[in-house]
Amino acid sequence: MPALTRRTLLKASAATAASFALGAGLAARPGTAAPLTLKAQFATAEIAESGAETRVMTWGLGDDPAPSGAPPVLRMRQGQPFAARLLNTLDEPTTVHWHGLRIPNAMDGVPEMTQPYVYPGDGFDYAFTPPDAGTFWYHPHCNTLTQMGHGMTGVIVVENPADPVFDAEIVLNLRDWRLGADGAFIAPFKPRDAARGGTYGTVRTANWQRTPQFEAPAGSLVRLRIAATDVTRIYTLGIDAPAAVLALDSNALAMPVALDTLDLGPGQRADIVVRMPDGEGQSVTLRNLRGSQPWTIATLVARGSSLRRDLADAKALASNPISQPDIAGAERIPLDFTATAEHKAVESICGSLGYTFWAINKVPWPGDTPDPVAPLAELKLGRSYVFQIANRTPHAHPIHLHGLTFHVISSNKRSVLPPPTDTILLQPDEQAELALVADNPGDWMLHCHIIEHQKTGMSSYLRIA
Repeated sequence: MPALTRRTLLKASAATAASFALGAGLAARPGTAAPLTLKAQFATAEIAESGAETRVMTWGLGDDPAPSGAPPVLRMRQGQPFAARLLNTLDEPTTVHWHGLRIPNAMDGVPEMTQPYVYPGDGFDYAFTPPDAGTFWYHPHCNTLTQMGHGMTGVIVVENPADPVFDAEIVLNLRDWRLGADGAFIAPFKPRDAARGGTYGTVRTANWQRTPQFEAPAGSLVRLRIAATDVTRIYTLGIDAPAAVLALDSNALAMPVALDTLDLGPGQRADIVVRMPDGEGQSVTLRNLRGSQPWTIATLVARGSSLRRDLADAKALASNPISQPDIAGAERIPLDFTATAEHKAVESICGSLGYTFWAINKVPWPGDTPDPVAPLAELKLGRSYVFQIANRTPHAHPIHLHGLTFHVISSNKRSVLPPPTDTILLQPDEQAELALVADNPGDWMLHCHIIEHQKTGMSSYLRIA
């Protein structure tokens, strides 16, 4: 592999369930031998409150335009081959990163680290077998603030036939848009906000709709698959109905845990089971409780005669085959996430924002500059490691690791530790230990998934060989 530079780095039956399986687009055929055509494309969508149309970037399948511009939900099967050919019809380079999937490094979608840029009119073939079931998502890793901010975030569902069957399934893709009243995009970030918690959107959506409404069988158990695909917003989810958390970041809890509130940062996912009301037309409201003005994300409306399910009947999901690290024999590696002195960054082909505000281990990597860099750490294949991470800032950072899954084994801010994960929402002043087995060879990015933070310094990579 050629030497890496900063440029190369950051460059209620089965029938009933099927009839109520709701999502944000078409479903890909699971385990298909012939690849899907996943098209990066422009489209128009009515998102702004004024009703004005917005020219967005999105994904489509084959020759079919994405409905209302919204990206399709890609459905795969755990342990079965999946293939997709990316066709780039945009006017700039792009790639596909399969967020959360532990797949071969060559399929990870990071330009010039794992693959070439896919230029306009070109294509790239992705083929892999997902080892884990759960809720994942896909997005570019090129000019990410613009491309993701303009719509290129879609949800992936990897199915496990051994999972319990629910009466309905609803997929929710949560994201903001920075739009003016005329529907046109406004500046994607403000430097002052990028140096803090990030720049929020002006229009909030689920599945590209403002406060959408979905129907589900009355008295049923509904599986919500929720992905936070926004470039900035951290959610605190609450729901006014009996509900329990089944999985976080695609990994099952040992048993469903009653939902009070749940924090979900950019890049994170949650699977929740909700018990619908018994009465025809009665509703359930999913809300974001974070901030001084809570707001409705989506509403679920009960339809038909009650199925009279009991939330206590919801079974745990099957666990994924995540390696258990040898904690006692693990090598410990400190990782500090800090602010850094502001200075101008070098422009690049794939999206420097022109500033650096953040750093990992005192090194700001805003991405895509010609200076040579080394990995944060070089790990030996098959060995166990513990990352001793510390957030030295007053802001939360959703820290995402490509290609691997880690176990949160301690934290000074958490009384309950999550299941294995690929993204930790690191709270201000939090110190935690993340244990993993280095079982996937290659160069894997580690970065904050608040994209302004990623692109202004809080990004790096690990090498496993």
